[in-house]
Amino acid sequence: MPTPMKKTSNTTKAPAPASKSTRSKSTTPTAKVASTAKKSAAATAPTAAAAKPVAAKSPAAGPAMTKIRATIDVGFGNSLFIRGEGAGLSWSQGRLMQCAGAEEWLIELPASGGPVIFKFLRNDEAWSVGDDYRAAAGEDTSFAPFF
Repeated sequence: MPTPMKKTSNTTKAPAPASKSTRSKSTTPTAKVASTAKKSAAATAPTAAAAKPVAAKSPAAGPAMTKIRATIDVGFGNSLFIRGEGAGLSWSQGRLMQCAGAEEWLIELPASGGPVIFKFLRNDEAWSVGDDYRAAAGEDTSFAPFF
C-alpha cells in the first residue's frame, strides 16, 4: 500500500511563543526602565514631601458652639422651637430645632461669651412648663422638657 503524501505549503509557521520559564528578564527592557523609574521616584519622594510645609492643626480659638438637645415627643406634625438669650437667641422670636430622631431635637448655637438661658416651645407657641433652662457656652447638654 502506498503511503499517503503530505501536503506542503509555501507559508512558514511563526515560532511558538516562549513560555514564562524560558523567557529571560533581558527580553523585557521596559520592565527594567519602569522599575528604575519607580526606584528613582521613591528616592525623591521624601525630599519632595519634606520641601512642602505641613499645616499644623491649631486649637480652636475661643469658645466652641453650644449644642442643646431635647428629648421629647411633640406629636406628629409638630416642631420644637427655642427662645432665650445668648448665642444669638431672642425671647421674641423662636428658632426651629432639628429633628434628630423620633424623640430627639437638636440645635447648634454659635459661640458666645456667656451662658445661654432659654425655654422650649411647641410650634413656637406653647411654652414648656417650669423655670428657664441654662447651658454654659460651648457645652453639649440634653434636656427633657414637658408641656
